[in-house]
Amino acid sequence: MNAVCVILLLFPVLLSAAEAFANAPPASANMILAACKTVGGGSTYFDVTFCLGALRSAGGAGDYQGLAAVALDLLATNATSTEAKIDRLLGISGAEVKADGAALARCLRSCQSMYGGIVDDEPACTAAVKGGRFGEATAILEKAAAAAKECEGGFEKSKAASPLTTENDNAFKLAKLAVALLRFA
Repeated sequence: MNAVCVILLLFPVLLSAAEAFANAPPASANMILAACKTVGGGSTYFDVTFCLGALRSAGGAGDYQGLAAVALDLLATNATSTEAKIDRLLGISGAEVKADGAALARCLRSCQSMYGGIVDDEPACTAAVKGGRFGEATAILEKAAAAAKECEGGFEKSKAASPLTTENDNAFKLAKLAVALLRFA
């Protein structure tokens, strides 16, 4: 009879523990949250919310190196789509830069070159991240962040409205996010 009492007393505890385990987020979600709090909590370049939004697709990444690779992939996607947007704005794909656009066109061409560099550097950066050559990867990522800032700065210097503000901001933050993650890899 004592065994039955013990089982009856332990059943609610075991049921509660099983329920808590079932409702817990997957380990990768916990890893992403912890990583974003670590790298984004004190960052002057991006915040925890940006980090979480960027890395939410990182399902299989189980460590900082893997999360940095995800941020790098997102940066490459951003750079490729930004390059395509610049092509459209310059008329390569049909749309034309407006008549007020001598300065705008000059800035767009400069940005096109910078984003082309980011795209061209991506395979080497990916290989460096995968190969554990984090210093090399960091140098490439810092160059990408500087290119995004320089692109936006060109519009400001020319007093032209930037059609790439969002893209430049995201590229800068993604590059800085990858750098921050590599510091913990």
